[in-house]
Amino acid sequence: MRNLRVVICLLVFFVFQPFWAAANVKPVKFDPARNRLIAYIISHQLPAQHFSHIPFDDALSQRAFSLYLRQLDPRKRFLLKSDANELGAFSTHIDDELLRGRMVLPDAGMQILNERIREVEKMIGPLMDKGFDPERKDYLESDPKKITWTTDKAARKDRWRRVLKLQVLDEYLNLLEKKQKKAQDGEKTGVSTNQETTTEQTGLDQELWSKAMANVRERTANYLKRLLRESRQDHYNRYFDAVARAFDPHTNYLPPTSKEDFDIHMSGSLEGIGALLREDDGHIKVVRIIPGSAAERQGQLQAEDIILSVAEKDGTPVDISDMRIREAVSYIRGPKGTEVILTVRKPDGVTEVIPIVRDVVKIEETYVKSALLGDKAGQKIGYIRIPSFYRDFNASRDGRKGRNVTDDTRAALVELKKKGIAGLILDLRNDGGGALTDAVDISGLFLAGNPVVQVKNSRGAIRILEDTDTSVVYSGPLIVLVNQFSASASEILAAALQDSGRALVLGGEHTHGKGTVQALMDLNRNLPLLHLRKYDDLGALKVTIQKFYRVTGGSTQYKGVEPDVVAPSMLDYLQTGEKNMDYSLPWDTVDSVPFQAWDKFSFDPEKSRKKADKWIAHSEKFHKIKEEAKKAEERREKSEVAVFLSGMRQERSESKRAREEAKKAGLLDPDMDEEKPDNKDKQTLQQQLARDPFVELARHLMKESSDLAAHK
Repeated sequence: MRNLRVVICLLVFFVFQPFWAAANVKPVKFDPARNRLIAYIISHQLPAQHFSHIPFDDALSQRAFSLYLRQLDPRKRFLLKSDANELGAFSTHIDDELLRGRMVLPDAGMQILNERIREVEKMIGPLMDKGFDPERKDYLESDPKKITWTTDKAARKDRWRRVLKLQVLDEYLNLLEKKQKKAQDGEKTGVSTNQETTTEQTGLDQELWSKAMANVRERTANYLKRLLRESRQDHYNRYFDAVARAFDPHTNYLPPTSKEDFDIHMSGSLEGIGALLREDDGHIKVVRIIPGSAAERQGQLQAEDIILSVAEKDGTPVDISDMRIREAVSYIRGPKGTEVILTVRKPDGVTEVIPIVRDVVKIEETYVKSALLGDKAGQKIGYIRIPSFYRDFNASRDGRKGRNVTDDTRAALVELKKKGIAGLILDLRNDGGGALTDAVDISGLFLAGNPVVQVKNSRGAIRILEDTDTSVVYSGPLIVLVNQFSASASEILAAALQDSGRALVLGGEHTHGKGTVQALMDLNRNLPLLHLRKYDDLGALKVTIQKFYRVTGGSTQYKGVEPDVVAPSMLDYLQTGEKNMDYSLPWDTVDSVPFQAWDKFSFDPEKSRKKADKWIAHSEKFHKIKEEAKKAEERREKSEVAVFLSGMRQERSESKRAREEAKKAGLLDPDMDEEKPDNKDKQTLQQQLARDPFVELARHLMKESSDLAAHK
């Protein structure tokens, strides 16, 4: 595996799609010989290098074809069922195409798609000219997995009628809200606007309706032109990526531009709003919010949100549905201090407009945070939040002492111990991972020289990573908080502390379940010099090469870590995690390794569960969480959206009411003023924790630890 550059940092736990774009990247011209070479490398290297050694056969071809077709027309607005069936003839031949270097599917797909786009382009004008009855009761399926192919052109035309009508109604309501807000602001300041406020009873504001029609017509024309501008090489790149993702969701083909993006990410260059994004069934979905970023400080944008449109302040929104990730990013990025307006759809179907002032990541916000929590009885509980497993690798390479999460956690522990804490809460929620070495080292702050994780490579060899320091910095009661966005290195740490009986793990039903390691394979390496001079950059493969296993033998992959105490969470309705991703590697086991169980105080998981259940049953916050999570799940399942004015008004009203209910339940910050997004910066960590139901529950369980410790 000499041509693999191992990626040490395990921060990204979904299919990597960078939030920022590389600059000055030379576009690659289409070259059949270059693509044949890429096909040869992929078809031979992926089965050999990938952890699972999946054979390159008809079964893999069918998986690749399914992914290819979904990215070709993700919301089924262009291709007819007959087109999908025609392309389906290639579904078992992708392996043969790549092995022989004679690829037909990407060209066939491009030809059919472009033909259908031009047909749709011709029908848009007549549909818009005819106009729409705003109160005709139409509906449109919004879940790409539930949308079926249209059987003929008439059915496709009717689908586009509903799509366009939905966009016009949405644009109209947005314009109307702006007009009403402007009028209200004028009344507050005593300035007369000389504008009538349009209400539901007064009918349509014809001026705004005409403007909405014009905006949608222009936006749709630009959208279709953008699709037709996609190059032949773009289609081949996505074809290669579909083949790679058929091995597992973290294996990708990275064309030269994306490869450069990956290098920027690994170097830690972060700016913009601070979110990692990925393409998902024709949508741009948020993968993770970067700690210390503008998005995190603003507080509304969250993982699993789908970004529908982007606008500059006071500008016209740009629909980024079906837009490729790099182009979408170009609209979202911008100079520090400028405001971008994102229209997003939450996983439960609620639509929100989120203003974010672009900024660089505030480095201090990415580091370990700690607090001392006290109560009326005088019990002192320590709290440490680890946002990610960060480490300055550049400093290490230069021989300098760089900042890292282990040293920061150790320092926080020492300070809290000086204050006489009776217990500690270690918060790993929303921690997407990072440096594996720090997961091992931090476990050593709580355990004495134990094995922490087993790492199995593609050849079946197992390496055991262990803490070699027998000293323990903190030996008191420990509770670890996790959720569905705790992934990779954070799962390894939580599992090690749980398996040894060192800590009680508290959270939702499971963590993310990302138990694999990827390496970047530069396709230009080890090629004869003649080939290097002959072809443009070939790009790279990001390949899954290793898998993590707990000391007890079970993998952290797929299942994740199942908490000792499960509490209701607003994330429960989300279909996220490895178990919900296409072709993720399965859970399996290896032999356990000897380890030392914690022989001092430890929680009794069964007793803690009973105590927690009793607390949850009487907790108003957890009652509201369960109630709101159930409502959110019902909204998510109701994926058909109303495409008529009164129905859309009702859905918007329900969305607003749902947000208000979430605020009351403590699921959103009740003190957050959406007009002043920087307000969150003024809150102390203690103020945030005082409203956190999981921290409250952990503190309650700590009382049990104090009682038990007193009897030992």
